[in-house]
Amino acid sequence: MIFQKILVAVDGEPISAHAADIAAELAQLTGAEMAFIHVIDAALVNAADTGIQPDVFVASAKEDARKLIDDFRKCLPQQVAALDFVPIGAPLTEIANAAKDWPADLIVIGSHGRGGIKRALLGSVAEGVMRNAPCPVLVVRAKT
Repeated sequence: MIFQKILVAVDGEPISAHAADIAAELAQLTGAEMAFIHVIDAALVNAADTGIQPDVFVASAKEDARKLIDDFRKCLPQQVAALDFVPIGAPLTEIANAAKDWPADLIVIGSHGRGGIKRALLGSVAEGVMRNAPCPVLVVRAKT
């Protein structure tokens, strides 16, 4: 399979940078288009105890997301361009939806590789994306 569209899920964690590097290498090798997605978690927007108006919170979160994605974009090889998506919602749902709507041939996402109780308590966006994705998912583990 030759990938033509690669969607990369990113956040502020170092594992995202590693996943983005791998996705960029794949895009360069295959000539694929790339897009970054950073989801603003609706649960945080709707949290009543933040003390910040939801519209102000969303505007600030979107600005932070654009800066984050711009930092990832600066690390891309010159011949690889990337779109960006910054939806608001449940991360695993929004990543799967973006992959359907764009439409992506591959999703690349980082994972801390937590297991057992930690995964049960914290959840796993990567696992949820794998279960709901309309295309293959490459889960990148932290460098060891």
